[in-house]
Amino acid sequence: MKKLFTILFLLGFVAVYAQNSLSGKITDTNNQPLEGVEIYAPMLHKGTTTNQKGEYTLKNIPNGEITINVTFLGYKTITKTFSFKNNSITDNFSLKEAIFEIDEVIVSTPFNKLQSDNVMKVDRLTAKSLQKTGASSLAEGITNIAGVSQISTGIGIGKPVIRGLSGNRVLVYTQGVRLENQQYGSEHGLGLSDNGIQSIEVIKGPASLLYGSDALGGVLYINPEKFAPENKSQLLFGQRYFSNTLGSNTTIGLKHSGNLWNFLARGTYALHSDYKIPTNQRVTNTRFKEKDLKLGVGFNKDYFTSELRYNFNNTVVGIPEEGIKEQTTTTTPENPYQKINNHVISLHNHIFFGDSKLDADFGYIINDRSEFEEHEDHDEDETEEEHEEHGDEAALRMKLKTFSYNLKYHLPKFGDFETLVGIQGMHQTNKNFGEELLIPNAKVNDFGAFVTANYEWNDINTLQAGVRFDNRAITTERHEVQHEDETHIFNAIDKSFNSFTASLGFKTLLFKHLDTRINIATGFRAPNLAELTSNGVHHGTNRFEVGNNNLSTEKNIQVDLSFEYDTEHFELFANGFYNSINDYIFIAPTGEVEDGAPVFRFTQEDAKLYGGEFGFHLHPHPLDWLHLESSFETVIGKQNNGSYLPLIPANTWKNSFRGEFNVSNWLQSGYASVSLNTTFDQNNISSFETKTNGYSLVNLGFGGDLIFGKTKFNTSISVNNLFNKKYINHLSRLKSDGILNAGRNIVLGLRFTI
Repeated sequence: MKKLFTILFLLGFVAVYAQNSLSGKITDTNNQPLEGVEIYAPMLHKGTTTNQKGEYTLKNIPNGEITINVTFLGYKTITKTFSFKNNSITDNFSLKEAIFEIDEVIVSTPFNKLQSDNVMKVDRLTAKSLQKTGASSLAEGITNIAGVSQISTGIGIGKPVIRGLSGNRVLVYTQGVRLENQQYGSEHGLGLSDNGIQSIEVIKGPASLLYGSDALGGVLYINPEKFAPENKSQLLFGQRYFSNTLGSNTTIGLKHSGNLWNFLARGTYALHSDYKIPTNQRVTNTRFKEKDLKLGVGFNKDYFTSELRYNFNNTVVGIPEEGIKEQTTTTTPENPYQKINNHVISLHNHIFFGDSKLDADFGYIINDRSEFEEHEDHDEDETEEEHEEHGDEAALRMKLKTFSYNLKYHLPKFGDFETLVGIQGMHQTNKNFGEELLIPNAKVNDFGAFVTANYEWNDINTLQAGVRFDNRAITTERHEVQHEDETHIFNAIDKSFNSFTASLGFKTLLFKHLDTRINIATGFRAPNLAELTSNGVHHGTNRFEVGNNNLSTEKNIQVDLSFEYDTEHFELFANGFYNSINDYIFIAPTGEVEDGAPVFRFTQEDAKLYGGEFGFHLHPHPLDWLHLESSFETVIGKQNNGSYLPLIPANTWKNSFRGEFNVSNWLQSGYASVSLNTTFDQNNISSFETKTNGYSLVNLGFGGDLIFGKTKFNTSISVNNLFNKKYINHLSRLKSDGILNAGRNIVLGLRFTI
């Protein structure tokens, strides 16, 4: 594999050097030059910015058709495709002011269109917007996207939920490769820092055509931060303080970009004590620590570009078991707790052949997960670092290694007809090193092949369709685990799952200002190792879980209908969906007790989910500083026998009132906001859930860019749960113990770039 990485990375040196460049001047509609406008080529992972005269130059562009995005805060994004063939192109742009958010290129879809041109409805949240929310983690931050929620264990562990589907039904991509970190468990967090990312894209609905198994419910696509503009160096610093957990999040980054090479490095250290509930008590052992390192190097030359990234994340997180005990503000978890080391290596290559292009992406992930249960002889004088390093005491330890590949060939365009063919695959091994087992030693092999096409006509109509075949093979070893007076047997299995998937989407301008999208897609998900093989107490969930090796592949078909009405001062959207799932896998209690824990068994039943997201954004004229946004989201999940599905989020209604302003030359992009988020009663519950009362939370936000000389300090103040409301979210795993969610939290943030 190392040889393969080296060969692909050095391919660029064998091509003939192409002296392609793009230059020009960017002005506003009054012909005034704009400084700081970003000119970026997504497929090259490189860009530049305009100088004081509005001039720019982007060098070392390969031959072929290259799409360039021109973006500047407060102005409409321009995207344009240029054809390079050993030449230099000069092109000037005039930017028009935009009232609403910048229209960005969507990376998670096959043809990388602007969202306004995409057949699929994709929601996007920038890193800057994420920081403004005051979220303690990445999983919490993405819940600000309509239709997205999280299954949480305190504030340190969160699992994304897209329209009622979670776990292995939501595929997470980071650095352009699929994240594999034992995501079957609801008490297994993302293991990703919210620092060092550019944006988050969410596909709500089956995306198996593009990503294979585990994308049945949707995709969370996390784009890493960009390199510095061409021929520039940057030093970045960020600091956040969280009042509720007495928490701190510190990040430092360094970037440098030349004509051919780009480099970046970022380190993050975060720590939080137990979170405080509105009764002024702290929930024992919800504390956590996180260390994160991100490195990147990019190369652009001739007919070839390459980007190599590495992310190491170390998380030590407590697992609350006994509710509220002795009050402390320590950040060192007691038992039980998890220690996770996650390594993500990704290599992205783009090879240009004039009118066509090959994307060759490779990923290697090592997930080392340990669970500690007993430290009875722990020395009180032992340091926190020594306490954490007792790896030989882990009761449970699993190492998951995953190699993935993704080859996509963009065929030459035929008029307005684009075609993409590709193959994807994965080789995965899981090995156990602790005394206890949750899942056996196993191997998983995936292979998929697909073709998809996009056709546009009359500038208002787009049709997109595709088909795919996948195979997943799973083999496991037999284990006998002695537990007290019981022997738990994990029988060996050797199974193969096949599936065909397809999608069809259509976008049109139905009436003036009214964009309409309709998508029909099928998806599938092969049962995971826990669902097939579990046979023992899972301490993270406090239950005895029993697998079922006769489980079938989940298959679904979903219909999405989207309307967007967009004028200069008003936006209105309505997204509806209906999702029919055959052989939906879920876990249910049997009424038995084994090893002192209730027994839960995996089973299947046909099911359906339906609902949608609806809302508006008002920017009244002539009050240019005012924004009023409102959204309502709902989902209902039912088995075909009439019973409700578990872990379905309650209906929510979110309202925000935001003012934007500038103060002289020292405060730019200032904002002040107040939001009211209402969560309704959840009475549609499964047979082993209890109803959850509704609640309303008020949040405040204030911030902007403080200008001192040539340095811009981005500041933010967030107050979440302003009135310290007592509430329990239906998707909280602590709900069964009657433990409240977090009380008031004041978050102070400061970021700057030198």
